[in-house]
Amino acid sequence: MVSRLEDAARLDRAVKPVQKAARRLRPGRVRDVLHGVWLGHPVHPMLVQAVIGSWASAGILDLWPGDGRGARRLVGFGLIASAPAVLAGTADWSEQHEQQMRVGLVHALANLSAVGLYSASLAAHARSLSRTLRYAGLAAVGIGGLLGGHISFRQPGGANHAESVPHLVEPDWHELVAIDELPEGRPVRRLLGEVPLLVVREEESVWVLADRCSHLSGPLSDGAIEDDCVTCPWHGSGFRLRDGVVIRGPAAAPQPAFETTVVDGRLHVRLPGAG
Repeated sequence: MVSRLEDAARLDRAVKPVQKAARRLRPGRVRDVLHGVWLGHPVHPMLVQAVIGSWASAGILDLWPGDGRGARRLVGFGLIASAPAVLAGTADWSEQHEQQMRVGLVHALANLSAVGLYSASLAAHARSLSRTLRYAGLAAVGIGGLLGGHISFRQPGGANHAESVPHLVEPDWHELVAIDELPEGRPVRRLLGEVPLLVVREEESVWVLADRCSHLSGPLSDGAIEDDCVTCPWHGSGFRLRDGVVIRGPAAAPQPAFETTVVDGRLHVRLPGAG
């Protein structure tokens, strides 16, 4: 049933205007913070733990008789923590594939329903009603968590899509291409076995990165080169050519960067930590 959401094209009518609104926050420092560039992986899952942990703890307290103050305080903390979690999740969602965005839309609706139910529980005077609303909110955020797990692990949004490269490349040096075959200042794609590489030659320097973007596997060799950086053509992630460091999200994980040397007119490459 969850997998069917991926192909539910009718959801695109809602996805497109929401995505347009989410992208009003232009690429820059704030957006990179929300993507988790500073952390090295998406920050949204970490923020969600505070929300779900608080609300689940409130549900446990509701199992025992009492005045409910502890549960209400936990609910309030969860509502406060939900604000940055929603912002980070929205930023990530707006730069995903359409199948992920369809599931993500329902994921967001479930979580927003939980926010509404928990807010209503604070306004309710009768403890029995307040407790019922809290358990309904816990059920809603549980559904949201299930869909979030589907996006993260089944689809997989937020994963490092370049993580497998060091495990597919043998250690030591590998002959790749004749240096004269490389155009000046333009990205080209070359294969090292079955691993696609981005190769950029500029004057006396040659830079080589894994070609598939760590964000969602976009082909960096189709991207633009500017100021010794490459921009992914799919979602705009930027990487420094000399070491693969992320300079602009939505990517959070760096790109595997190869060492290079020229022997008898041919380029050889080596990936540190490969094997």
